[in-house]
Amino acid sequence: MPDKNKDGFTPQEHLISLLPAVLAGILILLASITTAVTEYRPETSAAQYFLVGYGVAGSAYLAFFYLLFLSRSNEKLLFAWINSFLGGVSLGLLTLILPPEMDTLLGILMVVASISAALVSERPPAYFLVGSATLITLMIRFESIVLPSQWVRYLSLTMVAAISIETIQQLKSLPRQQINRLKIVNEFSRQIASTLDVQQVTTLLNAAIQNALEADTYYVGMVEGDEIYLHLFYDDGEYFSDVRVQMDGTLSSWVVRNQKGLFLPDLRRDVNLAGVKNVIIGKQKTSLSWMGVPMRGEFTNGILAIASYRPNAFSRADMELLSNLAQHATLALDNAFRHRLVEQQTHIDSLTGVYNHGHFLKVLKQQAESALQMREPLSLIMLDVDHFKQYNDNYGHLAGDEILTKLCETIRDHVKRKDAVGRWGGEEFVISLPKTAGAQALQVASRIRVTMANMILKNYNQTDIPVPTVSQGIAEFPGEADEIFKLIDLADKRLYVAKERGRDQIEPDDKHWESLAAPAEDQGSD
Repeated sequence: MPDKNKDGFTPQEHLISLLPAVLAGILILLASITTAVTEYRPETSAAQYFLVGYGVAGSAYLAFFYLLFLSRSNEKLLFAWINSFLGGVSLGLLTLILPPEMDTLLGILMVVASISAALVSERPPAYFLVGSATLITLMIRFESIVLPSQWVRYLSLTMVAAISIETIQQLKSLPRQQINRLKIVNEFSRQIASTLDVQQVTTLLNAAIQNALEADTYYVGMVEGDEIYLHLFYDDGEYFSDVRVQMDGTLSSWVVRNQKGLFLPDLRRDVNLAGVKNVIIGKQKTSLSWMGVPMRGEFTNGILAIASYRPNAFSRADMELLSNLAQHATLALDNAFRHRLVEQQTHIDSLTGVYNHGHFLKVLKQQAESALQMREPLSLIMLDVDHFKQYNDNYGHLAGDEILTKLCETIRDHVKRKDAVGRWGGEEFVISLPKTAGAQALQVASRIRVTMANMILKNYNQTDIPVPTVSQGIAEFPGEADEIFKLIDLADKRLYVAKERGRDQIEPDDKHWESLAAPAEDQGSD
């Protein structure tokens, strides 16, 4: 692969653009010298020889510069400054020899030279050439420039040269920007190809957006029910976490539901989308430019959006770049979610959907360590279905499986998202409740017991069958047990106390928790 300069072009690409300007410069230079010698005839032969020599030397220099640029393209900036200095000074000093009638032709030669300089370099060398040539010419011709029209003639060619430089620089920036965008997309694609972590994909996407686009706001949102959960949300120099936005009426909801990109360059105008209104999230500032693209995959349904507080801040090219980033990110997130699903299945009990014995212990250990660090209580509920073997014998194993499934659904309905539920073995289950004291755990256990008692279950004949009761034992960490296996053992012993008391019981009752809390309250009142 050919080497590229920092602007993204190969030396051959620079030479292709430079060759026409070099040839034009040689032709105009030779035409200028020929015209001066044949039509205006300098008064001395020395002046004639000088002009001829200047034309030959200038043409040879332009050709040499082309060849030198070909062989030393890595030193382009140095040669560009040398060329600008020699070109500007020599064109300006040439007015000492040529008559004023030739100044227009020299001005045209300066424009061509400025084009050459702009093609091979950035603005400073090109403007130096134009500025030095113009300044020297005006210093030499100053006394003879008396009419405004003469000033206009001299300065207009300088303006033409400046406009040419700006036009070329802007035209050069377009493919440069496109090359940079492709590099960003390719680098992003390469980086996320090897990751299976959702957070890492989000981090890499964040870096890609910052490198590729100038945005005041951007976010990655995933649909969860009737909300969009923002995994990544940046607004005006600040990152926000755990942000949820209602779907209804938002620009994001339109993108997600229609699975189409939405480009809104100027939000000062009304958004003609049925049922859509502007919703401010993050800082209380209104975006004036917005664009979003859908992220839809096997496990992914969301949006990638960016915004600016300036109107017309983005182009269609930006929209295309955003779409490319979203496509690659969607594939990576799908892979990450698929990997997480497979990993979760190794931790989940296949019948009930709760944690299996081994993974629950791992989660409980993490929760206990966090409880110690935060000096917060953690409660554990051991739960067992009463007379479950008899129930299976009387109503069949399918009915028994349904009871276990319904029980786990009931437990989930009465615990928080950060709580953990595990199948301890057979018909025995365990529930960990971080940031929950024993008295609060008793309330949770009571609600589970009441819900199960009021449940209606039917067999394959659609006739009602009884629902078995449940017995529960509760223990609190670290107040009653300062180690997780001691905690489990205590809750398990209390479970069997509840069974021995006649089943459908919770052990211990509220009086125990009141007495446990009393010493702490007394100590706090001293």
